[in-house]
Amino acid sequence: MSEFPQMSGYAAYVWSAYGIAIGGLVLNVWLARRQLRQARQQARRRLAMQVES
Repeated sequence: MSEFPQMSGYAAYVWSAYGIAIGGLVLNVWLARRQLRQARQQARRRLAMQVES
């Protein structure tokens, strides 16, 4: 079972690729959620300005 984590000497490449891929996915989700939050705030501001007019 100890061969699996070592991956016949390619572990550094394989696990770093997994890390980069997971990091990219997490970053993508975080940025999308942040952009959605900003868009909602901007829409609320626009709506509030229309109501005041």
